[in-house]
Amino acid sequence: MAQTKYISSGGLAFDEEKDMEKLADLARKGWVFEKFSFLGYKLRKSSPEELQYALDYRKEADEDYFAYFEEAGWKHEGTSGGYIHLFSAPKGIAPIYTDQSSILEKYQIEKKSMGKAALLMLFVNIALAVVFYLFTTVTFYQTYETPIKLTFTIIESIALIGLIFTGLPYLGYVYRVRKWMR
Repeated sequence: MAQTKYISSGGLAFDEEKDMEKLADLARKGWVFEKFSFLGYKLRKSSPEELQYALDYRKEADEDYFAYFEEAGWKHEGTSGGYIHLFSAPKGIAPIYTDQSSILEKYQIEKKSMGKAALLMLFVNIALAVVFYLFTTVTFYQTYETPIKLTFTIIESIALIGLIFTGLPYLGYVYRVRKWMR
């Protein structure tokens, strides 16, 4: 029997709570978090455990940051992207976030960060469209039409992927902030 398996994430901006519940459910079945993987999590076979999972977002986290969680009963399980930190704790330990204002602040910070990245990617996409349009007006375009179209298609596809991977999480955090402000 396999000792590891991968599960997909619903997207932390959209399904953070569901992801944490899924990880807790799998821990009860003997599959505990090992590390973050591309668009999901790598789990390892273990004995069944009653765990709860929680995320926190902190750039430049230091030893004091992790010590604070450890003192509260939370174990640092892993970090993704240098600022998404996953913690686990036995059932019964107080949640990391207990009040609406701290939850709201957590999502506002992420919304701002993702908003900057999404705006940058939007400008890149617009700039590429303008450059492509300008290229179509120059005389050598007809001579090299196919390679120019192919090059711009590849570059624009990559830029669109960047916009999707920043824009959708931004919209997810906008939704979460509005939800917690009610």
